[in-house]
Amino acid sequence: MLHVRIHAPAGRAEEVVGVIHKTVGTTHLVVLPGASVDPAGDLVLCDVAREAADGLLHELRTRGLCEDGAVTVDPVALTLSTRADQAEADAPGEGADAVVWESLVEETHEESTLSVTFLAMLTVATLLAACGVMIDSAILIVGAMAVGPEFGPIAGLCVALVQRRPKLAARSLAAVLVGFAVAMAVTVGFSQMMDGLGYFTETMLEEKRPQTGFIWQPDAFSFIVAVLAGAAGTLSLTSSKSGALVGVAISVTTVPAAANAAVAVSYGDFHQAHGSTYQLLLNLLGIIVAGSLTLLVQKAYWTLHAPREISRYVRSLGIGSGPRTRL
Repeated sequence: MLHVRIHAPAGRAEEVVGVIHKTVGTTHLVVLPGASVDPAGDLVLCDVAREAADGLLHELRTRGLCEDGAVTVDPVALTLSTRADQAEADAPGEGADAVVWESLVEETHEESTLSVTFLAMLTVATLLAACGVMIDSAILIVGAMAVGPEFGPIAGLCVALVQRRPKLAARSLAAVLVGFAVAMAVTVGFSQMMDGLGYFTETMLEEKRPQTGFIWQPDAFSFIVAVLAGAAGTLSLTSSKSGALVGVAISVTTVPAAANAAVAVSYGDFHQAHGSTYQLLLNLLGIIVAGSLTLLVQKAYWTLHAPREISRYVRSLGIGSGPRTRL
């Protein structure tokens, strides 16, 4: 269940209540007249099944409640209520399969911001991967993959493509391109510094690296893994399964490829640099394609599935074209 708090402008609380009444899967409706001070108006509270939340939020946005008032949504960790159980049973589909587009857009918007923290995290991950490349340490490579924050803006780009939001697409693409450019530039300088200190040598880069040599030698499996990871990562975002997202982070060699390319450039090995860059671009393409297709499939599924389930529910209650009867 999700808890929805609506600051309705004066005189519009009845309209909001009507929207909630017509939404299958809502319950625990509360109206507090005059309780909202900023913005001034009434406070309307309700709980909604996750699989029905997107329809409710879309209707509220369409009616201008987000501009004239405010809508806040919070996840409910635990609800002990027969009405809540009935609301979830009435709502179409399963909550784990539902996509709350408003929440997804907001989340990816925040993750796609080109902030100092994002640049720092991506740079640290790339530096860590550079160390892993030079000493041929699979453990450091996995650690760098887990630290890298690049999936956020990549997911934002997928959402932007599916939702046709050019501003979000531009923001996400800028975060990816600028982020990797800065991280790789810093890593080139780091590699030269480590070489001057005697910790990195060209021999370490050129010799056989059985644990990390795959990073600059892309093949068909590179794209296949990226596609599978992109689909899994997108599903983890839409279903709020953060554990799956961690698995995605340590399965795609975007950060290690960028690190290997940067170190190779510092030593003038453009053959490895080219292979690593190709690996990076191949992985990014695979994730974007898979993520976008996954979102399109989910969108098509709910577009076809939800109306059918709601119609079946209405027929089961013997309701015609009139307003919904509350249980």
